[in-house]
Amino acid sequence: MVHDPLRTPGGDEGQSPEGGGERIAKALARAGVASRREVERLIAEGRVAINGRTLTTPAVRIDAGDILTVDGEVVGEPEPVRLFRYHKPSGLVTSHKDPQGRPTVFQALPQGLPRLISVGRLDLTTEGLLLLTNDGGLARALELPSTGLVRRYRARAFGRITQDRLDALKAGVTVDGVRYGPIEAVIDKARDGASGANLWITVTLSEGKNREVRKVLESVGLKVNRLIRLAYGPFALSTLPPGEIEEVGPRVIRELFSDLIPPEDLPRGDKPKWSRRAPVSEKRREAASEAVTSPEAAADRARPAYKPGWARPKAKARPAGARPLRKPGSGRKDAARPGMTDMGKPAGAPKARSGPTRAVKSSGSPPVGGRPPGPRGPKRSASPPGRNGAPRKGPPKGGGRGPRG
Repeated sequence: MVHDPLRTPGGDEGQSPEGGGERIAKALARAGVASRREVERLIAEGRVAINGRTLTTPAVRIDAGDILTVDGEVVGEPEPVRLFRYHKPSGLVTSHKDPQGRPTVFQALPQGLPRLISVGRLDLTTEGLLLLTNDGGLARALELPSTGLVRRYRARAFGRITQDRLDALKAGVTVDGVRYGPIEAVIDKARDGASGANLWITVTLSEGKNREVRKVLESVGLKVNRLIRLAYGPFALSTLPPGEIEEVGPRVIRELFSDLIPPEDLPRGDKPKWSRRAPVSEKRREAASEAVTSPEAAADRARPAYKPGWARPKAKARPAGARPLRKPGSGRKDAARPGMTDMGKPAGAPKARSGPTRAVKSSGSPPVGGRPPGPRGPKRSASPPGRNGAPRKGPPKGGGRGPRG
């Protein structure tokens, strides 16, 4: 509420119920102090005051300019509705103050968040999704079974049971005089041991009474030793790490709860107001502190560093005098042989011509298709050539025996 220093307090304790203004329980709920039911308890304990006078009844309306205090702290103007997903770890009490001095959920929250209240509660050892909001009216609406929000848990229990016995819980069960509504329990995993069996069971319900999952499973002979809330209505735990909190976007709140929130309290915009940056690892922080910002160093970092000779294949050892390796199918012959060109032809050899081949009339040239001349010229025949360069038939001159017959 807005403090007006020119306003003189006086009169009776608050206004009559028939007067104008807003009921104090709703005003404190909108301001994020607590739900309306919790505000009535605070008033009964004498912790709420208006204009310096302690209230004893919630049947009070307030006007603009009235100063509201809770435990001596002034309550500010209400802001639009905000909603958060929180992964509650085991060992935290879902309360603002614990008489036994145990750590609470709200003490573990990071700085910069508004005053929040929880939507329902989770036990000391229960883990998982816990919804937090700054609007007590929304918290109360989400807690009511009439809203129909489904809660889903995963429980690890010790004992032996069949799926048929768990299916009987769909009709509801009465434990210690308390009637519990329909509960769906499905065995996910079972492992038998010498002294019993460990089970993982998925439990779905819509009431959310005090220790409901534990009491109902104990009534069928199972002892729960770990309990995790996976979902609450349309919100899921997903991959949110333990101890982390994440704000729900304003657009999601408008689309889901426009019928539960007054129009003047609906948030505007599309992005959440609060977000926590991802923690930077120690190695990345040290690397950033040691980074050099000079242009020369930046250019050196831009060029990748490679080991010497990383792109060259290692030379394979070959016997001495061996010819160099040649790619298969390349068609190129070794040019290191003496008297040979790069194309594998003898030096000085005539180039091949396209078209039909004709015999070259030369005294020392071999016929077409014969052996090509060597580096010292054409090889001469031992017999004297005849006409047209063909060897002469018959016995050689200078005697000798001719052919028989």
